[in-house]
Amino acid sequence: MYSVIVVPPMCGSTEGQIRIAAGERLTFGRAGTDGGLVIDHEGVPRVAGEITAHRSFWLLSNLSEDQTYVVENPEGAGEHLKIAPGRTEAPVPFEFSRVVLPAAGDLLTFDVWAPRHAFRSADRRGLPGAATAPAFALDRTSRYFAVLAALCEPRLRGEPHASLPAVEQLVDRLRPVWPTVSRSSVYWNIDYLALKLRLRPGPDAAEPSLRVNGKKDSLVSLALRFDLVREDDLVVLAATAGETVR
Repeated sequence: MYSVIVVPPMCGSTEGQIRIAAGERLTFGRAGTDGGLVIDHEGVPRVAGEITAHRSFWLLSNLSEDQTYVVENPEGAGEHLKIAPGRTEAPVPFEFSRVVLPAAGDLLTFDVWAPRHAFRSADRRGLPGAATAPAFALDRTSRYFAVLAALCEPRLRGEPHASLPAVEQLVDRLRPVWPTVSRSSVYWNIDYLALKLRLRPGPDAAEPSLRVNGKKDSLVSLALRFDLVREDDLVVLAATAGETVR
């Protein structure tokens, strides 16, 4: 059974995809040796790398002499791995991956899918003893969560390197679900989130040099790293008529 699917650059149909089974290997590069993936660019080595399939993940070998490869998680809002030159069989855990190859001033990409990821139930209610305290207690119906969702939205929409919205942009984005929103209320909620998520000390101990942009960066980094805000959560920014966050 095939466990990994490689999608070549500019591939527009399933016929062009390459399927490999667990234990099989696929080379990629300018030469396309042994039926491998051909990437026709003068900046790509003749044999640039190799993919090895496993059941629910895959391994990447970087066979270039001096170029680091990057494997991005398109669903991870900036999550990525760096594979150094000469590194062999680096495990890639993402279900959907984009391999980025630097090539003579260009950035070339192709996709790798590992669709056989399996999950077990996380329900542990049958175990005796006290329940585990939540790592992050967030009320998804609150205004502070709407502010956090609006902060994360650009990167969750498929732009992992997008600039974070300014406070004025946050006000405009939140107004449909929060008609009375203002700059000061957005600032207050950013400060509250930073305290709630323990990203900064209390007001008596806070350093005066800590700026709102630094707090926004820290909040978004934490939220995306631990999936506190997912793309599905952006629905809080599109409440139905007459519905507002509280």
